[in-house]
Amino acid sequence: MPIAPEDEAFEAPAGPDGVDGRRIGVLLCHGFTGGPSSMRPWAEHLNALGYAVSVPRWPGHGTSWQDCNTTQYTDWFAAAVSAFEKLQTECDEVFVTGLSMGGCLALNLALEMGRDVQGLVLVNPAVATDRKDVLLLPVLKHVVPSFPAIGNDIKKPGAAERAYPRTPLKAAHSMFQGMRSVRGRLPEVTQPLLMFRSRTDRVVDPSSGRIIMTTVSSRDLTEQILEDSYHVATLDNDAPTIFEGSADFIRRVSAG
Repeated sequence: MPIAPEDEAFEAPAGPDGVDGRRIGVLLCHGFTGGPSSMRPWAEHLNALGYAVSVPRWPGHGTSWQDCNTTQYTDWFAAAVSAFEKLQTECDEVFVTGLSMGGCLALNLALEMGRDVQGLVLVNPAVATDRKDVLLLPVLKHVVPSFPAIGNDIKKPGAAERAYPRTPLKAAHSMFQGMRSVRGRLPEVTQPLLMFRSRTDRVVDPSSGRIIMTTVSSRDLTEQILEDSYHVATLDNDAPTIFEGSADFIRRVSAG
């Protein structure tokens, strides 16, 4: 199935002078059933400041929910590793950001790549859920192929996320398995971490943010609450706060 142009993977090199004389790369990880379009404005902002950026498209995304149901968390993480390693060959330092499930992938990269990940910026990251129906997914995924969509939770009038109209259950079950694995290893995360969390989020439970903030071992750890955005905050009213705050964080950590 053809990929919408907005959801093609996006890459852009560092500026000729980099940032403060260094080539710094940023990997931006989109969420479940979404696509690179939810991260591209953020990537373009960072690239205009001199950062190299990469926004990969996860397998099964940007096409159809049926296609997504043939993929799993390990496929998405493998794509994240590949994109990270490519940035490494082009940059002196690499930071990782993530939205929703992309935040889980970002944390997973921090676990597997260790000090090669200089820092993390997470936006409404997902590592847990309080939804009881998730407990039924191991059975439901064999009976019902999809549920109603979870995407496009945006407060800003006229803004929209390019997300699937249905939630593929086989893929969703795999995602929750990946989240559980990462959640169990959060104490191993030591990188500087900045988390943006929307006060009102109708997709990801507040428990995810609480678990991350109280479980990771990062000594440089900051949470900023977004008051005027819902889940897809990278496309919402608080997007400028995320863009500018992440650039300040990356510049500070890199300089340190």
